[in-house]
Amino acid sequence: MKKIVVLVSGQGSNLQALIDACQLGQISAKIVAVFSNKAQAYGLERAKAAGIAALALDANAYQDRAAFDASLADDIDQYQPDLVVLAGYMRILSPPFVQRYAGRMLNIHPSLLPKYPGLHTHRQAIDNGDSEHGTSVHFVTEQLDGGPVILQDKVPIVPGDEEDDVIARVQAKEHNLYPLVVNWFVTGRLVMRENAAWLDGEYLPAPRHAAD
Repeated sequence: MKKIVVLVSGQGSNLQALIDACQLGQISAKIVAVFSNKAQAYGLERAKAAGIAALALDANAYQDRAAFDASLADDIDQYQPDLVVLAGYMRILSPPFVQRYAGRMLNIHPSLLPKYPGLHTHRQAIDNGDSEHGTSVHFVTEQLDGGPVILQDKVPIVPGDEEDDVIARVQAKEHNLYPLVVNWFVTGRLVMRENAAWLDGEYLPAPRHAAD
């Protein structure tokens, strides 16, 4: 069975969705370890509750980002993962780390990429008067939130929405979207080739939307 390692920094709601999907057989793989850069991240508690190895590394114990990432990668490799999944991991990854897992690392980002890379995406969408927002699953490359987009899903933004309203709407989509794409990868349907996403042998020239 394929093996997955997940990186988290916070609550881990997407991690929980992945754990649940694995337990239900919706993902044909096993999460073998969860790592965090924050020892108090609730995502680690979710992992422990599911009987998954939960480990934290303190960035302050390392000379720089490259040293931290090198140590993290060495620890990850002990689990021999087929896929590394970022689920709310809030550190920018160094180029050597990204290169080490090129083509087998996924991220979920709360915007309709290429709109709003980086942080505070929900607030930006509201402040700019957008009528829709959403989430994107993409392969990770050295460009921040710039890797090939695989699948997106949209949510409406309605007058009077607060940021928490939009966050809840987006997360509900994410919890369905991410397990689907992860399963595509572990079952061999999804690959990154020539810096592009390919599904079932077909090039995805533009992001595919869940409703399509």
